[in-house]
Amino acid sequence: MNQFVNPDAPIMQFITKITNSVYLNILWFICCLPIFTAGASTTALFYVTLKMAKNEEGNLTRAFFHSFKENFKQATKIWLVLLTVGIAMAFDGYIFYHMKFDSIFWTIGTAIFIVALIAYAIVLMYIFPLLARFSNTTYAMFKNSIMIGMRFLFCTAIMAAIYFIMAFIIINVFTPAIIFGEGLCALLCSFLLSNILKLCQEQTETIQADAE
Repeated sequence: MNQFVNPDAPIMQFITKITNSVYLNILWFICCLPIFTAGASTTALFYVTLKMAKNEEGNLTRAFFHSFKENFKQATKIWLVLLTVGIAMAFDGYIFYHMKFDSIFWTIGTAIFIVALIAYAIVLMYIFPLLARFSNTTYAMFKNSIMIGMRFLFCTAIMAAIYFIMAFIIINVFTPAIIFGEGLCALLCSFLLSNILKLCQEQTETIQADAE
């Protein structure tokens, strides 16, 4: 019984984090409404959930909007690029699906499209957590997100599964689960990413120290 009374008990900390993820999901959704702000909102979400994974979250609202303002310009630029590419790929996918025919050119084109789609998904999963944690050029963010995603394929696969399962539940099983949505996905992914990003930071600091 003490496990449900003591706020420092692991189960209570877990329940608190889940509750906080619902609140963050609401903040994220509201700040995504203009559409073009989705990048800054997602970066802010991961900024907080990455801190939650290390028990360093503090004031959730203050931390969220601190990151939202600080990374707004770069996150918006990245998001608009991703949105444009995503629309183009959706159009290409529609064409490939409805113009299916037995040809080596169609087969090669489809294979290239699938590889590009996987690369796009990897960038989409990693780039905003990276932006929430590191300062770098936009080009470096894109390059590092695909490199880290390919290096840690097991983590990438689990993250993809988390998003897929959440989408499946919301669409086919229990639509009100959308209240957890991106907030819970970001929290779970942040636990996976925490050590990876820490390793990347240590390697970056080592390289900088050697350069000096």
